[in-house]
Amino acid sequence: MEHAVEGFLYVLQVEQGRSPHTIAAYRRDVFRFAGWLEGKGVREVTGLTRNLVEGHLESLARQGLGGRSIARARSSIRQFARYLMDEKLIDEDPTARTVTPRFVSPLPRVLREDQVDAILEAPDPSSPLGLRDRAMIQLMYSCGLRVSELVGMELGQVQLEEGLLLVRGKGSKERLVPTGQTALGWLGLYLRDARPLLDVTGGATGLFLSQRGERMSRQNFWVRLRRHATVAGVPGKVSPHVLRHSFATHLLNHGADLRALQAMLGHADISTTEIYTQVSRRRLQEIHARFHPRG
Repeated sequence: MEHAVEGFLYVLQVEQGRSPHTIAAYRRDVFRFAGWLEGKGVREVTGLTRNLVEGHLESLARQGLGGRSIARARSSIRQFARYLMDEKLIDEDPTARTVTPRFVSPLPRVLREDQVDAILEAPDPSSPLGLRDRAMIQLMYSCGLRVSELVGMELGQVQLEEGLLLVRGKGSKERLVPTGQTALGWLGLYLRDARPLLDVTGGATGLFLSQRGERMSRQNFWVRLRRHATVAGVPGKVSPHVLRHSFATHLLNHGADLRALQAMLGHADISTTEIYTQVSRRRLQEIHARFHPRG
């Protein structure tokens, strides 16, 4: 079993070019599944059945894992099963027609537009780091970027005159995303006034640099964003993904097309994008209940 799992992960990394973050998630899910199977006395992939897959997912639910974690585990096991079939290690897909435990998927947290405005205004642009932070936050919210896409961006991916970003998303897939004029303005100021001061070696290719002249890390940006959210007086944990959720929901609230939103977010499946219609619907219900005289 372990040999098959390692072969699967090798294909993901070398042949499919998946990101280290994605491979780590697959590794965790599939090895957890393999450990659970071993506890059931199943040590060979030929012993996989649909009942075992469903039993594992049910055990995850009993352990208190959230709906998204269970859905991701099911997706990982499905990809593993497809690899086994491609390698002719099994004849039938044990994940076909599997039934996952029913759960209520929590809706993503979304900030109000005035809260986002406060966070965007929080960094002090009079310092190189403050100007960098403002450009990063403006760009993330303007384009709905994932944090990995933001910190991994190269100078050559920015098309200032056209107002576009060439974004490299999951699976190294590329997409062109339009950028708002405000974000472009701050990005231009950062490139002119702050980045040359941060590029201590003079040869950095990353778009956003740390104080030491290195590419910004996910962890560093996460900490900086939370600090600015605190300064802005926005309660709760504000993560990069909360900004991405807010971008998507605010666009829908202002009449954006769902397919266009899917393209901007880089979602492979429209069903992933449709969760934001639920957020918008819930917001409308809250407004109705609050302001309608018979609400």
